[in-house]
Amino acid sequence: MASECELAANFAESVDLERAEPEGEVYTGVVDQKEFGNLERGLKSRHVQFIALGGMIGTGLFLGTGPALQIAGPLSVFLAYLITGSVVFSMIQGLGEITTHLPIPGGLTVYAYRYAEPAMGFAMGWNYVFSSGIILCAEISAASMVISYWDDTIHVGVWIIMILAIVASLNIFVVSSYGESEFIFASFKILTIIALLVIALVLDLGGGPKRDRLGFRYWKHPGAMKEYMLDGHAGRLCGFLKSFVNAVFSFLGAEVIAVAACETKAPRRNIPKAVRRTFWRIVCFYVFGALAIGLIIPYDDPTLAEAISSGKPGAAASPWVVALENAGISGLPHIVNAVILTSAWSCANAFCYAGSRNLYALAISGAAPKVFAKCTSRGIPIYSVMALVAFGLFSFSNAVKSSAEVFNWFVTATTASGLWNWVTLSVAYIRWRRGLKVRGISIAGLPFKGWCQPFAAWYTLVMCLFFIAINGFEVFFKGHWSTSKFFASYAGVLMYGVPYAVYKYLWGGGLVKYDVMDFTTGKAEVDRLEVIETARWREKQKQPKSIVLRLWGVLV
Repeated sequence: MASECELAANFAESVDLERAEPEGEVYTGVVDQKEFGNLERGLKSRHVQFIALGGMIGTGLFLGTGPALQIAGPLSVFLAYLITGSVVFSMIQGLGEITTHLPIPGGLTVYAYRYAEPAMGFAMGWNYVFSSGIILCAEISAASMVISYWDDTIHVGVWIIMILAIVASLNIFVVSSYGESEFIFASFKILTIIALLVIALVLDLGGGPKRDRLGFRYWKHPGAMKEYMLDGHAGRLCGFLKSFVNAVFSFLGAEVIAVAACETKAPRRNIPKAVRRTFWRIVCFYVFGALAIGLIIPYDDPTLAEAISSGKPGAAASPWVVALENAGISGLPHIVNAVILTSAWSCANAFCYAGSRNLYALAISGAAPKVFAKCTSRGIPIYSVMALVAFGLFSFSNAVKSSAEVFNWFVTATTASGLWNWVTLSVAYIRWRRGLKVRGISIAGLPFKGWCQPFAAWYTLVMCLFFIAINGFEVFFKGHWSTSKFFASYAGVLMYGVPYAVYKYLWGGGLVKYDVMDFTTGKAEVDRLEVIETARWREKQKQPKSIVLRLWGVLV
């Protein structure tokens, strides 16, 4: 941790303060900042660190692993989460570099505009807004399923209104309220996942009430990989490919750290820590979680199969709960159900935040109506937040179809959409890195340097395109064609492709040339603020601290 802070400090001290811009002008938009306002840095270190560790852990990990396990088997699910995790980690490493170098308003969308091509920035911005809105609806649908576990007599519309109202209230006043809520939600999720992993290990080693040592029993019978659609090795390969859909959905939103960078205090000190902790979230929560669930429940468990096929709400369809009940442990379903509810609520909150900031980025870039650039005196893009909340009203589709059916459609539809965002960010990073080299700008002084770059970014780019291609592969098999499934699987291609084509048709243009890339706009003010924050940090370091405060400093 010390090395990260010192590197940020050294980077800040290398700045020429005489050339710094006046305070408050870290702005890259085309609308009048004095008229429309600007975002404010209200997220503290602990907010960002816990958003990185557990902020985007949603229903995919608790509920989505059930259908994936049933379709593909434990080894396929484990490998899918491991591979997808490596892709996300590679993407976050590159994003950490570019974000800590230039943590400015507009973030992701502005990076695509500056370093890829304007059409890609336009397409990614609108795609991100719509995909965030759809995932917001998906998580609200999941939350309504969870609440129905306790009481299915109240109309689902009541819960939707209540959830939306709370999400709106957490996003509409000050950004710190979003940070505080994610800090609390993430803490709850992290503690619960750790507890579930410990319980899974105890059960697997024979420490449960039945004293039955499981080991890798279920990997031998009924098997590690299940056939899907075809027989033999081809069927097991199909099952393995299908498991990527759930794995990718579970990781969507990992880039929210970069979205929050422009509202984070001392981003060059705090963002690198958050990026590095993404590794532990991927390994400890997702990879170990996928491994653990495959060890304590077989893919052909009749209780799990019946819960999924009948669309049972909440924890009833969670493989964790079914496994614990099979082991003779009672009383946990309600606890797990509460965790799933907070996870869905947390993700809905996070995607409302991320989607509204990307809509704001489009507005300040001139790609959306200026009204969405309007910020309150506390730095909240009020109309952008209201637009995302309004999008959440599509969750009322639960009233005419089952929550499980609606949730599954949302999962499939947003997977390809989110992948296109990762593709664009990879292209922007690769060209940003190449642009620095062409312009003779050394990377030695960057406040954060990712692993194996730029090769890791190329790996992310290739794998994301592969994931998009296989997202709905099963509809192309004879006898399995479904127009609705095809549309759901590849709707994300249209969500990205249509705005890209519209921009190319109306304004044309191509890739940004390396010799005209903008590496400086907005940077001077970030540099100046970083010097101030570094001075404050060093003063705090001189003050004596108790053991408790030192431990807290390591954590956040």
